[in-house]
Amino acid sequence: MVSNEERRAKEALRKEAKFGEEIDLEEYDEGSRGLSGADSLEDLPSETKSTMLDSGIVPSDKGKAGNFLLMDNTVVHSSVMGSGVEVMPLSHALKAHDWLKDYVWKAVEPDSDKYTAETYLQKADGYFIRALPGAKIKMPVQTCLLLKNRNTKQYVHNVLIAEEGSEFEVVTGCGTSKNVEKGLHLGISEFFLKKNSKLTFTMVHNWSEFVGVRPRSSIVMDEGSTYINNYVALKPVKTIQTYPTAHMNGPDAVCRFNSVAVAHPGSMMDMGSRAVLNAPGCKAELISRTITTGGTVIARGQLVGNSAGIKAHLECKGLIMSDKGVQIAIPELEARVPDVEMTHEAAVGKIAQDQVEYLMSRGLSEEEAVGMIVRGFLDVGIRGIPDHLRAEVDKILQETDVRGS
Repeated sequence: MVSNEERRAKEALRKEAKFGEEIDLEEYDEGSRGLSGADSLEDLPSETKSTMLDSGIVPSDKGKAGNFLLMDNTVVHSSVMGSGVEVMPLSHALKAHDWLKDYVWKAVEPDSDKYTAETYLQKADGYFIRALPGAKIKMPVQTCLLLKNRNTKQYVHNVLIAEEGSEFEVVTGCGTSKNVEKGLHLGISEFFLKKNSKLTFTMVHNWSEFVGVRPRSSIVMDEGSTYINNYVALKPVKTIQTYPTAHMNGPDAVCRFNSVAVAHPGSMMDMGSRAVLNAPGCKAELISRTITTGGTVIARGQLVGNSAGIKAHLECKGLIMSDKGVQIAIPELEARVPDVEMTHEAAVGKIAQDQVEYLMSRGLSEEEAVGMIVRGFLDVGIRGIPDHLRAEVDKILQETDVRGS
């Protein structure tokens, strides 16, 4: 018998996307579910480890609470090195925890759009990460999602749970192998933060100019919980559309979204974040910094105030480094009750010539001056990034070509 969820998902496959560029799902092959596993990330081929490093992931067990690697549609590695945390494939977790069915596909509806529907119908695997009640996990959990083969369609479904009073950090790197000429990533992530918990989630995208990316993420927050999201996308990508939403349902919850992105020539980046403040004392901050060197950036942001006594700020700033680049900022504030404090700031423009000239007067070349200004501009957007990942992101910033054409 076909369930109601499956029926609705099949109907959603036939619907056009609500916004953004359409992707034809039939153009891609389903990624392999039978790749060889690895006992340790250190046992992986050197090329795979190099791709992971470029995505901010260190292929080692040292200094980590857990590791997880998905290549195409195969869980290649999953391990736990620390106490107080669970890390395993979602398919295994559903067998180990009967209660988990009350969380899966509850934050993200299967029929939200054709991308969630496809992922639901394909019974996608992904990672399950859970911090146990009261656990303070000092080391980060690393996860990596890689496209290994060309023309691959990768389905991912992740569930993360921060139990009451717990604190932990997850670093996720996404990327493609060098031989991938075309690919599609469909990623569903559901977050559940219980009372007084804290989760810092950092994602580094390192796709190629031939890959389409469709993440769909939703965060459900209880009283006193804190969610910090750092998003970094500095390398070329064909098209990306991401709009994570935090549902702040408990009093005094706090969320921060920090995003930085560069749209290279040929890239279409439709990105942003959303916070729905449903309880008194909630606070939200959405900060984005985007640059176009020839591609198109649509920077979205929305704050919804549904309760008195909330405070929220939205800030999106963009630089245009090329005559062919396009920047579109869409900030939205929606207050449904009185006694809310909500603000926004949006700005789009080019680098001020007097700043460049000042740095050149100090001995820098024009290229060095522009690079310094751009890196400083982007750095504001990732001020909350974990210290141990800072060096990797700084490396990506140094290697990013920010010269317009």
